[in-house]
Amino acid sequence: MSNSGPNRAEHMAQADTHPVFNQPTALENFNTYLSDTTLQYWVAAYGGDWANEQLMAYGQRCGGDLIEAGFQANENKPVFYPHDRFGNRVDLAKFHPAYHELMRTAIEAGMHSLPWLQSNKGAHVARAGLVYQHMNADAGSGCPLTMTFAAVPALQHAPAIAKDWLPKIFAPVYDERNVPYFDKQGVTIGMAMTEKQGGSDVRANTTRAYPLGEQTGNGAEYELIGHKWFCSAPMCDAFLVLAHTDNGLSCFLLPRWCPDGSKNALFIQRLKNKLGNISNASSEVEFRGAFAWMIGDEGRGVRTIIEMVSMTRFDCMIGSAALMRGALAQAIHHTAGRSAFGNNLHDQPLMQNVLADLALESEAALAITMRVGHALDNLQDEQQNLFARLATAVGKYWICKRAPHFAYEAMECIGGVGYVEDNILPRIYREAPVNAIWEGSGNVQCLDVLRAMQKEPAVVEAFFNELKNGLGHYPVYDQFLQDLQGEFSDLATLEYRSRTVVDKLAVALQASVLIQKGDALIADAFVRSRIARNGAFNYGTLEPGIDCRAIMQRAQPKL
Repeated sequence: MSNSGPNRAEHMAQADTHPVFNQPTALENFNTYLSDTTLQYWVAAYGGDWANEQLMAYGQRCGGDLIEAGFQANENKPVFYPHDRFGNRVDLAKFHPAYHELMRTAIEAGMHSLPWLQSNKGAHVARAGLVYQHMNADAGSGCPLTMTFAAVPALQHAPAIAKDWLPKIFAPVYDERNVPYFDKQGVTIGMAMTEKQGGSDVRANTTRAYPLGEQTGNGAEYELIGHKWFCSAPMCDAFLVLAHTDNGLSCFLLPRWCPDGSKNALFIQRLKNKLGNISNASSEVEFRGAFAWMIGDEGRGVRTIIEMVSMTRFDCMIGSAALMRGALAQAIHHTAGRSAFGNNLHDQPLMQNVLADLALESEAALAITMRVGHALDNLQDEQQNLFARLATAVGKYWICKRAPHFAYEAMECIGGVGYVEDNILPRIYREAPVNAIWEGSGNVQCLDVLRAMQKEPAVVEAFFNELKNGLGHYPVYDQFLQDLQGEFSDLATLEYRSRTVVDKLAVALQASVLIQKGDALIADAFVRSRIARNGAFNYGTLEPGIDCRAIMQRAQPKL
């Protein structure tokens, strides 16, 4: 039988592969700021657009070479070396060079320090814009950057210690070497609070601190004996930790190297093998007489470190909102270049419903994040200060809890290509739960909301004053707010119902901010889909009449 035929030569020429068509281009080599209309909008809405040049410059890196650095850092996770080749204990976590590039780029851009050095209004908003973009490249490196940034308010409780450490924290210099802090221009700060028997209940900690001299209290030298179940970023130059003294739980700054240049008695037991956050190292550590300085008043450690926690919780909001944006950008970009059943996916009504719904969720998350950033920029205003206390807990709870399902839905929009590791979606999906767990799980955030309301009722008034600013535009929102206030009439069951209540506080805040400051198209669709229905639904269940295509176009990366 002859194997010849009219198309045989053509087919044989393709034997090694086959034509690739109906596939979009990769979302790369773009500017994450200039391509993101919503980010530009909300940075400007809350006064951070004076930093546009800086944000654009960083956006070029985040949409360019840092994308590959993010993949490399996650494909080559940190490795723990307890000893050097001669048997000396070194407790060293080694990283791929791509991780150091991510850290260096972020620190040189001021992501760890901008609001502390910049007097312009909107500095927290501008920094949030930097963090939001950095997550497009790699979220794991955001952990030590966040803690370095957030350590500043806590360290300011000990002026003598702050005098030595803050200039190095503020410096736009990244130095990955494992050498004493006094031999570095720039340092990073980690945190070690939780212990295995306590978790979020830090008052159950057993680590003890003993004074090294006659001086005790704020700024004095101590040695710590105990353990930490989670020590975040063990390659940092120092750590804020909690330990008990005779007068209660206190806060300490524990350096990797002692002031005399010797290795501190901090011993890493192992690195955590985590679901996500792969590029970052998390560890278990023991303190066997480790040197540390007390920070703040003795016995008031939680109060001292809570200022750091408030800032890291804000960064959880930024980070989860950014993961949403990253997933959404991939989904909209991919579906724009893909056809199914004879039509481009952007012309398919059901896909439009899903993508527009995701776009609403993403923009609402960004909107309240920037609103909290605005409050942090104006803490001298008592109402803004009070609002920030409650809104940070509400926003951290809601955005971080919404992110994992959001990432999955974006992955489903892409389909099988989005499920394989060549795509960034699997990494985003694995990363998404960490912010909901770190710095207080969902239940802890709800209890913090109730605790703040009970200890300082003025925070409730400040929060509802913000919600009331959205009144008078949508009767359904006005009624929602009235019903929400009624949720607090039954105090006996309030803790049991607290997730329901905080859910509603979060959605009401998103609606209020969108009504006040947002694009009318987005505000209207959000109110109709989240407030009017007064309940949670799957994405892609927007009612007819909402202009899905316009919402999609607003969210689509502008390349």
